[in-house]
Amino acid sequence: MRKAARFFVVSITVCALSAVLPAQDTPPVLKGSDPAKPPVLKDGPSPSSTPARSVTADDEVITVETNLVTTPVSVLDKRGRFIPGLKKKDFKIYDNGVLQDITYFQSEEQPFTVILLIDTSPSTKYKIDEIHYAAVTFVNQLRPTDKVMVVAFDQRVRSLTEEPTTDKQKIYSAIYKANFGSGTSLYDAVAVVTDLDIIKVTGRKAVVIFTDGVDTTSRSASLESSLAGVQEVDALIYPIRYDTQTASGVVSTATGMPAALPKDIADMMAARGITIDPRVFRSPARGSSPAEYARGKEYLTKLAESTGGRIFDAADIKNLEASFAGVAEELRRQYSIGYYPGNPGQPGERRSVKIRVTRPNTVVRAKNGYVIRQARSDLGSQTESTMLAAKE
Repeated sequence: MRKAARFFVVSITVCALSAVLPAQDTPPVLKGSDPAKPPVLKDGPSPSSTPARSVTADDEVITVETNLVTTPVSVLDKRGRFIPGLKKKDFKIYDNGVLQDITYFQSEEQPFTVILLIDTSPSTKYKIDEIHYAAVTFVNQLRPTDKVMVVAFDQRVRSLTEEPTTDKQKIYSAIYKANFGSGTSLYDAVAVVTDLDIIKVTGRKAVVIFTDGVDTTSRSASLESSLAGVQEVDALIYPIRYDTQTASGVVSTATGMPAALPKDIADMMAARGITIDPRVFRSPARGSSPAEYARGKEYLTKLAESTGGRIFDAADIKNLEASFAGVAEELRRQYSIGYYPGNPGQPGERRSVKIRVTRPNTVVRAKNGYVIRQARSDLGSQTESTMLAAKE
């Protein structure tokens, strides 16, 4: 009996087709997918990960699986206004410096799904009203067909809406359910969100994060692994950064008091024989040092840059409505570009992505790279654990 020959091609699993699986302690994942239909395909085949299968007369089975690399792209003028009406011929895309053939291009205005990721850790205690207001302001810029999912995190990550919804009253109610807990598992929260089924399906998606950027309690993900994870999905990330430090020093996230007196004041009190009660001023808690706040800001900046989004400093947003209206327009009218890399590469290899637009005086925002992964089927079944749902 002649044996059937089988050939396998390791697939590139990128963008919306997979997410990074952490090496240990996989974070909880909310099951379920967005029922939205795939966007209209133009100038190329469907971005499906289904293997192409053919059977010859000799019963030789050749299975080839190859995945499309896709990325959302926003093109703005020098004033930050979205530029509509561009065609496929206006774009050039490079993978590791090599020009690629664009096989997928989509530009119609479409509804989108956004996840509002709200930091409810102790450090945001005095900013929560501002965060609630900003989240509601963003929702007010959406159209009736846009969907929203609200997720809160402190030490835990929990969904405040069962699934993405267009019901504004449910969304507002969920936003105001975001109350305080203990700890800050920001890296875990980002990893959980980027592994959601709704993030991996085809369609326009974004994550808007309201946080100070400081992580204190993540166990399943790290700064590095969460940054790698966002490069595996085609969702834009827009961090809204809040400065939760005080002007006189760093606030301890454990006590809500300044972690220490400024040195000159402490020396003056000591010279006058004034005793400082140690119960009032304690050593700085984890996540309260200037270096950690600087690291948090850098992390949020990298989240935005890696995905093609933008970071906003909450203190500098003079007009929330105008700023968020611009973000909503980007999401609704962004371009989607895809290609099959000429050189598939090897699993674990990081590839750079550069997108150019032939028109002058434009600013292009898109993801800047991805990491090649094995096919999802080769990595094992998805974790069955679920994100804790808030019952309040």
